[in-house]
Amino acid sequence: MKPKILLIGGGGHCHSVIDVIELEDKYEIEGIIDIKENIGKKVLGYEVIGCDDDLEALFKSYKNAVITVGQLKSNMLRVKLFTTLKNIGFNLPIIVSPLAYVSKHAFVDEATVVMHHALINANAKVGKNCIINTKVLIEHDAIVEDNCHISTASVINGGVVVKENTFFGSNATSKQYIEIDGFIKAGSLVK
Repeated sequence: MKPKILLIGGGGHCHSVIDVIELEDKYEIEGIIDIKENIGKKVLGYEVIGCDDDLEALFKSYKNAVITVGQLKSNMLRVKLFTTLKNIGFNLPIIVSPLAYVSKHAFVDEATVVMHHALINANAKVGKNCIINTKVLIEHDAIVEDNCHISTASVINGGVVVKENTFFGSNATSKQYIEIDGFIKAGSLVK
């Protein structure tokens, strides 16, 4: 029997994570936690079973959770949820699409989701609570610190350090061996 998992956040990013979890086939999705007004509604066939206020009670029955809130303007909600879930005691597993490639010589930390067709190369390190989105390339020896969103089809080249809480926009590309910090807009070339 597969372990059960709760999804924290029922918006657009949740749709993509559901697809990854179903394909990975390691966890059974038990339900979604969202705002109170959405309790009873369904997201891709999975019911919203509670809101943030219910997390402690739900922990009695469910030990695994994944943050399925996206990150556009700010990651404050993702960071707050990560802290709340850890304080309650939830296990926050790494979720990796079977269509992604993560080198056996790379390291990915807890609560990070690696989406379809992402590639994390040898000796790369990805921190906690990150979104490594669809078709991202993280090259050798790159470091992505905690709470980052590396957006769709972007490229982090070799030896780059992406500082904590960075948003790296879709189709952005970095030069190798530099430090990146803050909000990088879509399509940027970061030198």
